[in-house]
Amino acid sequence: MGFEELLHKVGGFGPFQLRNVALLALPRVLLPMHFLLPIFLAAVPAHRCALPGVPANFSHQDEWLEAHLPREPDGRLSSCLLFTHLQALPNTTLWGGGQSPGEQLEGEPSTVPCPQGWEYDHSEFSSTIATEWDLVCEQKGLNRATSTFFFAGVLVGAVAFGYLSDRFGRRRLLLVAYVSSLVLGLASAASVSYTMFAITRTLTGTALAGFTIIVMPLELEWLDVGHRTVAGVLSSTFWTGGVMLLALVGYLIRDWRWLLLAVTLPCAPGILSIWWVPESARWLLTQGRVEEAHRYLLRCARLNGRPLGEDGLSQEALSKVAAAERVVRTPSYLDLFRTPRLRHISLCCMVVWFGVNFSYYGVSLDVSGLGLNVYQTQLLFGAVELPSKLLVYLSVRHAGRRLTLAGTLLGAALALGFRLLVSSEVMSWSTALAVMGKGFSEAAFTTAYLFTSELYPTVLRQTGMGLTALVGRLGGSLAPLAALLDGVWLSLPKLAYGGIALLAAGTALLLPETKQAQLPETIQDVERKSAPSNPQEEEMPMKQVQD
Repeated sequence: MGFEELLHKVGGFGPFQLRNVALLALPRVLLPMHFLLPIFLAAVPAHRCALPGVPANFSHQDEWLEAHLPREPDGRLSSCLLFTHLQALPNTTLWGGGQSPGEQLEGEPSTVPCPQGWEYDHSEFSSTIATEWDLVCEQKGLNRATSTFFFAGVLVGAVAFGYLSDRFGRRRLLLVAYVSSLVLGLASAASVSYTMFAITRTLTGTALAGFTIIVMPLELEWLDVGHRTVAGVLSSTFWTGGVMLLALVGYLIRDWRWLLLAVTLPCAPGILSIWWVPESARWLLTQGRVEEAHRYLLRCARLNGRPLGEDGLSQEALSKVAAAERVVRTPSYLDLFRTPRLRHISLCCMVVWFGVNFSYYGVSLDVSGLGLNVYQTQLLFGAVELPSKLLVYLSVRHAGRRLTLAGTLLGAALALGFRLLVSSEVMSWSTALAVMGKGFSEAAFTTAYLFTSELYPTVLRQTGMGLTALVGRLGGSLAPLAALLDGVWLSLPKLAYGGIALLAAGTALLLPETKQAQLPETIQDVERKSAPSNPQEEEMPMKQVQD
């Protein structure tokens, strides 16, 4: 008897699993609010060099700015430079320094970077980290770097939490993620310097990585095969809720410190919810902890209305299941590459996850040039994720995980490619293509989580998720920096996002299908599903069950 048969006895989908999905909804809501927070936290409002006051006999503000600020090639007043000397303008008579207009206009006027700092337009944001520490002009790279630092922290955290949760359990590490996210988030909001903010924000990313690694497998490991898809898509809608909620919270709270507090404090009730979150019985059995697994399985049966007698779920039967499944006592990242099938899966998943994250965050963090303000764009980007969930639900059930993942990545690549061909003057088409790209990239993200969780065996599932999340967060950390390539060629960032998504789409086709397949428990289960060598084997690439 395997774990699937045990789960069938106690109920593979019922009130116990629904409660589990509800308890794990909070991390899913908080993750996008932190991951996409730079849209508001690091926003750069309109700004210009700080100037002395306008003289009493100088009646026109625009003329005063013209006299001090040079114009960019596109005709706009410069945000970063100031004339060395006051410039003469037609129909003006008052100039400082005793110099005549003729003297000011000789040759090309010299300019200098803003010597007295900047003045910012506070109509949209009362405060951001850009206005707090003047992360504009020559320092704009530091502003972009905060997202890179954050995702670098997520990258490191994915490795740590993936390994530790396979070693010490999902539930215990989920508590660690909640507590550390709360403490480090509060420290970030209290930052007194850019350096302190960058360090605490990076560590916050490390803590939040625990949510990305633990939540999905902890849900799936309590679900039967027939309900994994619907539960996976349902739980992913909480991410979409977080994206849309961020637009509302960002609109209501315009100061970056209070905004950061607002998305961090919900970790406090999350800590209390751990009391009701069950440990994975699959994982407990692979670790030989039969008594604990027996207790959780009985609780599951009771809540699902499946009362079991004395012999209905004996510890002896569980011990036999545990003995059959306990192969890797201490998981290692090297185990993901020791055998041919796992090595193939791991290498392909690394490429896919890099492409999914790189394209998703490249599209999500670029909210400019769409003819909408930042709040409207964020709300629209969140709303388009809802139909993308429906697309995933229908597609994975009929076309399978592999084709769905490849198709959605291809759709994102095509949307980004066509956007390059559309003139910036045709704003409606550019906006429509950007929204389509966001929808497809979100659909790819949802499918990747579900698909990857089903590919790895229970004994290495968290380790495998940690590895793929590591490479994925590398893509996420490079996405904000890729936006700086617009200084080389305006279309280069979009070309990079689309090209990587296209590469990931092709790689996804190399992965094995997991539609209607039981979750593998051991490395041997995965290796038995190697490429079939005869027609009879081809009919059963995995142990099949009916919906």
